[in-house]
Amino acid sequence: MLGRMKTGRHRSPVPQPETLAPDNELDSYLAALAPEADVETTGTGRRFGTAQVLQLRLQLMANEQLRELAEMRQTSPTALAQEWVMQRLEWEARQNNLV
Repeated sequence: MLGRMKTGRHRSPVPQPETLAPDNELDSYLAALAPEADVETTGTGRRFGTAQVLQLRLQLMANEQLRELAEMRQTSPTALAQEWVMQRLEWEARQNNLV
């Protein structure tokens, strides 16, 4: 070991370029991901128009039941759950004289 440099057994040194050319494709991609004012998105908790995106976790049996009911009504489980929530909110508002 005397007089030897320790550079790693199986790794060859990675050449470092002096200057990197601009990556226009990456810049374009990142610009497309950058938030802008009033951009609609479906990201969790982000705004989509005037709506808010929420996550709903259901027990496995409840999820299966929701899927079956949605299939019988020829709709998606998400649309069915959203319809039910909106109906319940309307009912709660009437019960509490909020409308």
